[in-house]
Amino acid sequence: MKALQFIESVPRWLISKALGRFFPEIYTSKVACVVYREVPEPELPGEEWVKIKVKYAGICGSDLNLIFLHDSPSTSPFVSFPFTIGHENVGTVAKVGREAKGLQVGQRVIVDPILSCRTRGVALCEPCQKGDNSLCLNFRDGDIAPGMLIGACRDTGGSFSSYFVAHRSQVIPVPDRVSDEAAVLVDAFASALHPVLRNYPKDSDKVLIIGAGAIGLSAVAALRGLGSRAEIAVLAKYPFQGNLARQLGADQVIYRRGDYYEEVADFAGARTLRPMIGKKVFQGGVDLVYECVGSSSSIDDALRFAGPGGTVVLVGLASEVKVDWTPIWLKELRIKGAFCYTDEEYEGQKTSTYRLALQLMAEGKVDVAPLLTHKYPLSEYRRAIKELTDKRNTGAIKAVFAID
Repeated sequence: MKALQFIESVPRWLISKALGRFFPEIYTSKVACVVYREVPEPELPGEEWVKIKVKYAGICGSDLNLIFLHDSPSTSPFVSFPFTIGHENVGTVAKVGREAKGLQVGQRVIVDPILSCRTRGVALCEPCQKGDNSLCLNFRDGDIAPGMLIGACRDTGGSFSSYFVAHRSQVIPVPDRVSDEAAVLVDAFASALHPVLRNYPKDSDKVLIIGAGAIGLSAVAALRGLGSRAEIAVLAKYPFQGNLARQLGADQVIYRRGDYYEEVADFAGARTLRPMIGKKVFQGGVDLVYECVGSSSSIDDALRFAGPGGTVVLVGLASEVKVDWTPIWLKELRIKGAFCYTDEEYEGQKTSTYRLALQLMAEGKVDVAPLLTHKYPLSEYRRAIKELTDKRNTGAIKAVFAID
């Protein structure tokens, strides 16, 4: 089968890093770490595992960061090369191990990609005992090769191919009421649902969401789907993003152009002050910021926009960034991280973020289907990557590979 893989090659990495800023096409060229090639189908690692035939594979912002070599090398111990990229998925069960009870060939499913203790056949670590599977201490141990997620482990494969394998505990049947196009968006929605649930605003709060890509827009949908009445503003780049933000429930859209600091200050009821040099300083600010970009400028803005004692939740994938940390101590801010998804408390019950996301979709409380704007065959991965990095002209928000 054909697959899009990431290979371990220091020379390729160095060449791409050196030339990529001048020639972006180098990141998908013949000298890149990303290769499109023929690979064998992954085998079941054990009898509790199943093989999944992929229908759609979502292209995550983290996949783009990987391809453009923006990831910090500090994550490299938690992958195993070569690995097939892709963790967002929807498909059907193609093969069932003898101990994968309750699953049947042909069943329509999604797979929670976290490869924590239960999938690895090891005793549950302390975070996994608490249900914090995304904080697992055993991502390098057990029956399969290192990898925090399907799509970063050489033994499981990934969704940027025809087949990958998953442990029975990861597999979730898709209700008939949820289309394949909606189901493949569960991952992006769950990535926003997790930080929202763990950092839920009061109805009286003013909330700012920085970024109006798939994750930022999903954060709006998550807040409204869970019933939040907080006042929500979204900081967006393009009108098509702003239109969707309002459609999903944002009260105000502010565009990152001109003097947007003043618009944020008006929303927050804050004052702006001019320092000797540099960006404006906020006196006051919003109660809660969900930072859904991960760049130096967006994180720097998030710290400035938060009010005294406020909370900044880092949702976007940040790597090596340069920011002014002064507001953290000056305003005694709380800075929270949010990695992937895990187990959650909802209406007195414990469930996984993935299952809750699917439930909210099935119940009609959330409709993120409008976020899916583009589909590509896997063989056109170069075009997909190019168009996803040219959102101004393509209007892309969320794209998927349609797998034959």
